Amino acid sequence: MRSMLQFTLDLFAPAQTVQTRPKAEPAPAPDALPAESLTPAVFRHPRANREVRLGRAIVTYEFKRGKRRSIGFAVGPDGLVVSAPRWVSVTEVHAALLEKASWIVRKLGETRERHERLVSSRIEWKDGATIPFLGERMRVLLDPFFTFGNTSAVLQDNAAVEPGEPRLTLRLGLPHLASADQIRDAVQAWLMRQAKRVFTERLDHFAPRLQVHWRKLSLSSAGTRWGSARSDGSIRLHWRLIHFRTNVIDYVVVHELSHLRVMDHSPRFWDTVRAVVPDYAELRTQLKDESIPQWS
Repeated sequence: MRSMLQFTLDLFAPAQTVQTRPKAEPAPAPDALPAESLTPAVFRHPRANREVRLGRAIVTYEFKRGKRRSIGFAVGPDGLVVSAPRWVSVTEVHAALLEKASWIVRKLGETRERHERLVSSRIEWKDGATIPFLGERMRVLLDPFFTFGNTSAVLQDNAAVEPGEPRLTLRLGLPHLASADQIRDAVQAWLMRQAKRVFTERLDHFAPRLQVHWRKLSLSSAGTRWGSARSDGSIRLHWRLIHFRTNVIDYVVVHELSHLRVMDHSPRFWDTVRAVVPDYAELRTQLKDESIPQWS
């Protein structure tokens, strides 16, 4: 038996996949599929080798043959991938596509919307850039003459701002001609310091309530994990959790601390989380649905 176990929380949901055995059932009428206009939506996979009309949507998709028992559909960032056994005919694949038309079009639309949100959230690293900090918008202000003790970055809270303007300002001691990389690195260094401070406070707050002891906190930048816990009391939390509201951060903290009591995701584990964070399911959904800004 391993002396040390590690459990993680996924950052991004994997591409959604369903499988279905081909059926020669009648295809749904085009009007049965939701559409915002009569103009067909077009979804193109970069490695597409087939095309199909699904209601009011035109879908070009990647088609693969392989060792499998049934036809499978996967909708990911690139689009639709259809996999089928070698013995299934093209006609049967087409029938299966029509049968799952509503699901395919809906998932393609959701994936496109998520991609557009990510693109729109990309940060332009310059004077006046805004980023989320603890659930609020924070403006970055470059001030070459600014110094505050031994630090060149400080957060200012200005309640007297115009409606719709950020209340928080991060003042950086950088010249106005600073490069995008310099600005990004300075902001990241400040955010990571805040993450260490906030996460430590929340761990100290919740550990006694869960009757556990954590021993070490490390900041992570793993692309697919918000946090992890080891049986020796070591906790790793993604530093970019600092973008989220405190109650979302608290859910992740409690999730990882709960692993120090129950080292799995059994019903007993979720009961442990629920005892401290009753609305954990809602917060978990927010963690998955809310887009964090593109950093690069």
